[in-house]
Amino acid sequence: MIEILNPAKVARARDTGALVAHILQTLRSRSAVGTNLLDIDRWARTMIDEAGAQSCYVDYAPSFGRGPFGHHICTGVNDAVLHGLPHDYALADGDLLSLDLAVSLEGVAADSAISFVVGESRPAESVAMIDATERALAAGIAAAAPGARIGDLSHAIGTVLTEAGYLINTEFGGHGIGSTMHQDPHVSNTGRPGRGYQLRPGLLLALEPWVMADTADLVTDADGWTLRSATGCRTAHSEHTIAITADGAEVLTLPRS
Repeated sequence: MIEILNPAKVARARDTGALVAHILQTLRSRSAVGTNLLDIDRWARTMIDEAGAQSCYVDYAPSFGRGPFGHHICTGVNDAVLHGLPHDYALADGDLLSLDLAVSLEGVAADSAISFVVGESRPAESVAMIDATERALAAGIAAAAPGARIGDLSHAIGTVLTEAGYLINTEFGGHGIGSTMHQDPHVSNTGRPGRGYQLRPGLLLALEPWVMADTADLVTDADGWTLRSATGCRTAHSEHTIAITADGAEVLTLPRS
C-alpha cells in the first residue's frame, strides 16, 4: 500500500517526527561507557509512554523476524546494523552504537536512526562510515521532490556510498511510512535514476542508508532478529522520515529548537 497523507495528517507527522528526534537525542546523551542496552530500551519506553505514543516495534512481527520484537527500540553495537534486539550488554569505550526508533503518535508514525561512537575513542573507520551514511542520507533527501522517481533517491544515496568505497546490500532499505511503520514503496540504497514510483505531495518516506565496512552480506544472530555483518566488521546506519511537499522534501525527524 502506498499512502498519501492529507495536510492534517502531515501536521501530525511533524509532531511524531519531533518526538522521535527528541527521544533519540536524549538517548544519545545518556549512552555512555557502562550504559546497558536494556537501560536504553527502558528509557525509550518511559519517554514514549509519557508522550502518549506507541512504539512500532513491540508487536512488530514480520516474516523475517522471530517475532514479536518485544522491545521499544533497536540497539545495534559494532557489527549489528539492523533490528538490533536490546540485550544485557554494557557499552564499552569506542563501541559504535546505532539506535533505530519508530513511534506512532495520534495514528501517524515516524522512523529515524542515528549512529555514533560511545566514549572518548574515535576510531577513524567508524567515524568515516557514519559520515558516509549521513552524507548519503542528505543526498537522498536533496533528490526528493514532486515528480522525482524513487530511483532518483536510490541513485543519489548509492552514488555517495559507492564513491566512499562501500558495498551496498539491497535486501533492506528505506520505505513508505504513514499510518503504519512499513509501507510501499521500497527505497533501495542503490538504483537507476528515472525509475520507479513518482513522488507526490503527502507521501512520507523513511530513507535509511546503512553500510558495513567490508561486505554486503548479512547474517542473522541467534536471537532471530539482529542482523550482523557476515565478516564481523563494523556497521553504521542513518535514517530520517521525510514528507514530500509542493516545494521539495521536509525532514520530519529533526530535533526542534
